[in-house]
Amino acid sequence: MDTSRLELPQGTLDLLILKVVALGPRHGYAIAQRLHQISKDVLQVHQGSLYPALHRLERQRWLKAHWGKTETGREAKFYSLTPAGQHQLAQETSNWDRLSEAVRLVLRTAE
Repeated sequence: MDTSRLELPQGTLDLLILKVVALGPRHGYAIAQRLHQISKDVLQVHQGSLYPALHRLERQRWLKAHWGKTETGREAKFYSLTPAGQHQLAQETSNWDRLSEAVRLVLRTAE
């Protein structure tokens, strides 16, 4: 079994994207790079997962996008959090905290 790659639980990518974008507007590649950096190289989000998630979050009006120039001068779509996205981030963070605590309690149970 390849332990170097971790699969994200369903729905987790949305939460992580919302959190990274809450730190400031970013284009897709920068979002993936920031997730990789913050997670100490554990999380690698590929374009095939990232861009559909960004488009979905934009359709749900949790993200808004505008065109701008990257650090290298290329045109890219920059994403930022909407008020609805801030609310969703708070709700999903709370749900994640409850779920991870419940899993932690089960795993700490003595056999």
